[in-house]
Amino acid sequence: MTATATTQLPTDWRDFYALTKPRVMSLVIFTGLCGLLAAPGSIHPVLGFTAILCIALGAGGAATLNQWWERDLDAGMKRTAARPIPGGRMDPTNARDFGIALSAASVLIMGVAVDWLAAIILAVSILYYAVVYTIWLKPRTPQNIVIGGGAGAFPPMIGWVAVTGEITLMPVLLFAIIFTWTPPHFWALALFVQSDYAKVGIPMMPVVKGAASTRRQILLYAVLLLPLAAAPWLIGETGAIYGVAALALSALFVALCLPVAFRTAAEGDRMLPEKRLFGYSVFYLFALFAALVADAVARNHGWIA
Repeated sequence: MTATATTQLPTDWRDFYALTKPRVMSLVIFTGLCGLLAAPGSIHPVLGFTAILCIALGAGGAATLNQWWERDLDAGMKRTAARPIPGGRMDPTNARDFGIALSAASVLIMGVAVDWLAAIILAVSILYYAVVYTIWLKPRTPQNIVIGGGAGAFPPMIGWVAVTGEITLMPVLLFAIIFTWTPPHFWALALFVQSDYAKVGIPMMPVVKGAASTRRQILLYAVLLLPLAAAPWLIGETGAIYGVAALALSALFVALCLPVAFRTAAEGDRMLPEKRLFGYSVFYLFALFAALVADAVARNHGWIA
């Protein structure tokens, strides 16, 4: 491992904010909000806001603990070397305590103010990411992102349970959609930053199994995602707005995976298909869950059957 910076630079609020991985958190907050808005029943706006705030705090706490644990690895990778801890702007102990405080507060507030089942699921998601994925899976197996993808799949389930107080088939399907989406999303990124992972010894799929195998698996997961994304419509839990959007968005996902799967990256290749797929994969999840909410609103108002 590469040692982190030893000279402590001034810390300000932006460093604490950066520890929460705000770009990743935005997707977590959005899918959690969509799960809450699409759930049957109603929740007081204040309690709904509190639930989403707790999801955000929990995600930020888990991300902070992830960076605290991986500070030496981050220092060795170009993509992460400027983060607050390896960049020398944040004391590791302060970062650890900040992550624990955010995580504990999110679970306690969720349980006391909203719903204890939602709080338990939130606690599981934090532990899954900070311990199961970060400490156990990531440094040991190329399947790390496949199994660890469950950590990012919990938010819509938490939002749904915050409203209904129970786990039914629909939130499980929402979990499964994000779980299946995560490998092609993340491996598209890993393909064009694999040298970083190789340098610090993280066994990401392209590093261990090679780019060709990773490309084929990206396509496999995208194909599996198509019927899974359509499943809420096929079982009658959503209407045509969601169903048509799910099929169209997922078909395009598969189409964008094809040039990634069936080509060999040459020396000096800019990897544009991989970057295009990664960018679309983020849009895909936003659009799919936006369609879920639009469908629920239309059905609740009687605009569609």
